[in-house]
Amino acid sequence: MNLTLLTYLSMDSFCMCHFILLFTTLCTVVATLGGNTTDSFWLIRIKSELVDPLGALSNWSPTTHICSWNGLTCDVDQTHILGLNLSGSGISGSISVEFSHLISLQTLDLSSNSLRGSIPSELGQLQKLRTLLLYSNYLSGSIPSEIGNLNKLQVLRLGDNMLAGEITPRIGNLRELTVLGLANCNLNGSIPFEVGNLKQLVSLDIEVNNLSGFIPKEIQGCEELQNFAASNNMLEGEIPSSLGSLKSLRILNLANNTLSGSIPPALSLLSNLTYLNLLGNMLNGEIPSELNSLSQLQKLDLSKNNLSGSLTLLNTKLLNLETLVLSDNALTGTIPYNFCFTATGSKLEQLFLARNKLSGGFPLELLNCSSIRQVDLSDNSFEGELPPNLDKLQNLTDLELNNNSFIGSLPPEIGNISSLESLFLFGNFLTGKIPVEIGRLQRLNTIYLYDNQMSGPIPRELTNCTSLTEIDFFGNHFSGPIPETIGKLKDLTFLHLRQNDLSGPIPPSMGYCKRLQLLALADNKLSGSIPSTFSYLSEISTITLYNNSFEGPLPNSLSLLRNLKIINFSNNKFNGSIFPLSGSNSLTVLDLTNNSFSGKIPSILANSRDLTRLRLAHNNLTGTIPSELGHLTELNFLDLSFNNLTGDVPPQLSKCKKIEHLLLNNNRLSGEMSPWLGSLEELGELDLSFNNFHGRVPSELGGCSKLLKLSLHHNSLFGEIPQEIGNLTSLNVLNLHRNSLSGHIPSTIQQCTKLYELRLSENFLRGSIPFELGGVTELQVILDLSRNLFSGEIPSSLGNLMKLERLDLSFNRLQGQVPTSLGHLTSLHVLNLSYNHLHGLIPSTFSGFPQSSFMNNHYLCGPPLALCSEANGKEQMQLSNAEVAVIIVVIVLTSTMICLVMFYVMLRIWCNWIKVAVSSEDDIMVEHKTTNGEYWNVDSLGLIPSPDKQDSEKTCICNLKIDAETNRNSLV
Repeated sequence: MNLTLLTYLSMDSFCMCHFILLFTTLCTVVATLGGNTTDSFWLIRIKSELVDPLGALSNWSPTTHICSWNGLTCDVDQTHILGLNLSGSGISGSISVEFSHLISLQTLDLSSNSLRGSIPSELGQLQKLRTLLLYSNYLSGSIPSEIGNLNKLQVLRLGDNMLAGEITPRIGNLRELTVLGLANCNLNGSIPFEVGNLKQLVSLDIEVNNLSGFIPKEIQGCEELQNFAASNNMLEGEIPSSLGSLKSLRILNLANNTLSGSIPPALSLLSNLTYLNLLGNMLNGEIPSELNSLSQLQKLDLSKNNLSGSLTLLNTKLLNLETLVLSDNALTGTIPYNFCFTATGSKLEQLFLARNKLSGGFPLELLNCSSIRQVDLSDNSFEGELPPNLDKLQNLTDLELNNNSFIGSLPPEIGNISSLESLFLFGNFLTGKIPVEIGRLQRLNTIYLYDNQMSGPIPRELTNCTSLTEIDFFGNHFSGPIPETIGKLKDLTFLHLRQNDLSGPIPPSMGYCKRLQLLALADNKLSGSIPSTFSYLSEISTITLYNNSFEGPLPNSLSLLRNLKIINFSNNKFNGSIFPLSGSNSLTVLDLTNNSFSGKIPSILANSRDLTRLRLAHNNLTGTIPSELGHLTELNFLDLSFNNLTGDVPPQLSKCKKIEHLLLNNNRLSGEMSPWLGSLEELGELDLSFNNFHGRVPSELGGCSKLLKLSLHHNSLFGEIPQEIGNLTSLNVLNLHRNSLSGHIPSTIQQCTKLYELRLSENFLRGSIPFELGGVTELQVILDLSRNLFSGEIPSSLGNLMKLERLDLSFNRLQGQVPTSLGHLTSLHVLNLSYNHLHGLIPSTFSGFPQSSFMNNHYLCGPPLALCSEANGKEQMQLSNAEVAVIIVVIVLTSTMICLVMFYVMLRIWCNWIKVAVSSEDDIMVEHKTTNGEYWNVDSLGLIPSPDKQDSEKTCICNLKIDAETNRNSLV
């Protein structure tokens, strides 16, 4: 028993020692961790769920004091974690539910990171939380309703995420909330009316979402609200007048919604308002004059609405107004006379009134706004001359007066506005010259004078404005040369001088404008060759020189321009090879039409895989079409017409599925028309005319359902017109003229209901003109079926072609009358029915056409031909085909009988002549038997006949014994 007691005493001592050791260790750890082992445990677990590429959590370790860990804030006693701030630390992963265990946490800032996943509902357990910042991440899902449990929350910012769903109504439980930021998410639904419970709310930012519905009137309960931003949503209805009760409001931004109705005058009660933005809605009515009382207002934007009436805002009460934007409305009238008259001086810097219906002269009141920097009065109805004292606006940087009706010349005083950077005067009626004083504007970077009537030379002084980046003088009457000092504009990127009267060569110094990206010199009278210095324009992407008189070969150095995208040198006199223009692989448009280029088409052009338009027509190009062009899968316009190209059309072009215009006409191409043409489903125009194609018209062309124009004329095509031609229901023009086509016109032609031009002349088509052709009622330009083998009558259905202007059925075998229905074609001004077999009366409405319209139809009558009553008797009678046939048979039979009788009479005379001849030789009298059987004697040269010769009649083979009755019957 003593031993047992001793054993128990020994075990108790052992346990006590271990307990003391464990207690000592725990005390050491507690001392090390600051007495907050629970928080450190959960923070270590939170760290394990995050990706930390920048090492922001590197010192989160049990071996260091927790209050020294990055991003953590402890209380004074260093016993509790009050704040966690990892904003912009580059961490990713998800927000751990373990945050809910940090029960002392007052601030949680994980903003501007790459966190994904949803917001844990467990965050609603952090009852002491005052600030929750999760904005600028990739969080998704909805806003958990448990957020409404955070009764002490003051700042909640969840914006710039990928959240969805509605704003939870429980947000109204956060009675101490001052900042609510939910901008730039995908939130939908409406603004919960419970937001009116947030009496302490100072900032409400819900812009750039998909919120809809009305602005709740309960928002007036946010008595401390200073910032209300709800722009770029789908809010509708009227702006509630209750907003006028928010006396502390400084910023109101409701832009880009679908708000309607008028602007409530109650907004004038917001005496502290500095920013009001209502742009991009559907507001109407007049601008309330009460807004003039907003003396603290600095920026006002009411643009892009349907506001009307006169401008009543600009008066002396808006002492602090800096920006006024009223563009894109329907405001009328003039600018108020008292504009910019203030005792302390105006603060207005920006005035944008563009795209209204304002009128009158240039507002001279504007000249009193010495502080103004930007003025945009474009797209109105201002008129008159520009005031010479524009230079009073010494702070002006941007002047936009384009698209008005200003007249007169540009005042020289404009050169005194030394701060001017942008000058937009295009779309007016300005005349006169550009004043040389403009060369003083050292800060000028953009000058747009296009679409005016200005004239004279481009002053050399303009090139003193060395800050210029953009010049656009399109559509004026500027003359003379391009200033040879143009190369001084080192920063020039955009030079547009198209459609003027400029002459002379391109100055070589232009090559020193090395930043130039667009050069448009088209539609002038420029001449000479392209300077070799163009090779320095390494950034240029667009060159348009068309409609000038440039000549000579292209400099080989152009092949160094690797960024060229658009080239249009058409309608000049260039010659030589086009190879120097194939150096860029970025071409989208190459147009060299109507020059004298020669040689082959460079196959290297196929390297520009984005090429959409290739036009090389009207040159002297030779060789074959490169098969490599089949790599241009983006090509929609290929025009190689009017050259000397030979060979087949390469089948590789079948890969150009986006092609809409294929023009290969007027070459020397040969071979058969390939069936693959029918696979070009986007094809709208196909012109293979004036070549040497042979074979049949492929039926596969019926697959080009978008085809508008099909021109195959002047080839050697044969066979029938395929029935599938009727599938081309969009066809406007069909021209198969001068081939060797045969067969009938397919009846399916009636399905081509949009045809307005049909030419099938000079073929071997036969049969009747199909009645169905009269159903193609859009035929207007011409219906030409001439010089074929058509027969039968003209179908009366052609009288339905009321829009037809020219009808040619000449040189066929048409019969019958001209249908009276054709007389109803009131639009017809060219008619040719000549060289057919028509007869009868010409419709009276055709009397105005010349006789040549009806010539070689022998039985037609009536004006402009002879009157039917004056025609050749019965020959002009209208006979049916059966009657004509009977008459022909009778004539043939009668003629036959007459010939037989004449033959018989000649035989008798010949036989009698033979008898006389024999009797004369024997000196005897020849006896002839009379009709009654008696003989009569004929003396022959006085000789005495011999009775014996009476028997000689019987031996004459010509002595036919026909009695008198038989002879009489034969003559009936």
